[in-house]
Amino acid sequence: MWPISVQCRVLEASVAGYHEHFVRMASPAQRRHLSDDALLVHIKAIHGETHGGYGWPRTWKELLARGIRVGKDRVQKLMQQHGIRAKGKRRFKVTTDSKHNLPIAPNLLDRQFTVAEPDRVWAGDITYIATDEGWLFLAVVIDLFSRQVVGWSLRQDMTRDIVIDALRMAWFKRHPSKQSGLIFHSDRGSQYASDDYRAVLKEYGIAASMSRRGNCWDNACSETLFGSLKVERLHGQRFATRRQAKDEAIAWLLWYNHARLHSTLAYVSPMQFEQNWHAAQAKSANS
Repeated sequence: MWPISVQCRVLEASVAGYHEHFVRMASPAQRRHLSDDALLVHIKAIHGETHGGYGWPRTWKELLARGIRVGKDRVQKLMQQHGIRAKGKRRFKVTTDSKHNLPIAPNLLDRQFTVAEPDRVWAGDITYIATDEGWLFLAVVIDLFSRQVVGWSLRQDMTRDIVIDALRMAWFKRHPSKQSGLIFHSDRGSQYASDDYRAVLKEYGIAASMSRRGNCWDNACSETLFGSLKVERLHGQRFATRRQAKDEAIAWLLWYNHARLHSTLAYVSPMQFEQNWHAAQAKSANS
């Protein structure tokens, strides 16, 4: 018998969809009274699909989202008994160079990470991925309202072009109004302080905001995103080529936007959070 993951790949079906099918086929009473062995199968499936990224709180929320009604204490106990845990967090080095004489923007964000609407505050940062061919650098743009990654760029160099490319992707994807007062927050890296980058911000009508010197907490959302990417997907992997690393990083970013449960968003994905907000806005306008 071939593993379920292989069968699903051949049939072009998702592993999650396979398990959801059997959950839907079960009666509500059966879903409420799963045996420990049956529940463990679902827990292990989620652990595999997330590459070990979920601890018991997210695993429990994912089970509920799949229609499996189970207590959080039972999930926590079962995962502890079988040694199923999230990969540990690790610290990563700062990559940007803030030792320059370029203009520094004021800290307009001031750690106000809770934003009421989409496309009011974007945040950006750069990180690195090791490959046998050399470094691969990743720049992202995050909408702080939903924590969705709305733009990114992957390059083998860390020049101002990487942050400009990520910003342009975000702009063409979202098309925010130039009158919206959109703020873009970053660290003091030379890429973000460069004349070319500031010219693009001006072109789009975006106000620049920068962290205080040497204070990573001022851009904590970007740091958290990169930590999750590296711990959940990249740590322990060896990439022979930059292409392989790109594919893995992009796959995680797409999964993060569409499916990863976010604790800050009441355990829904960034895209689901935005969809819920837009639905509520439409309902309010029609009432």
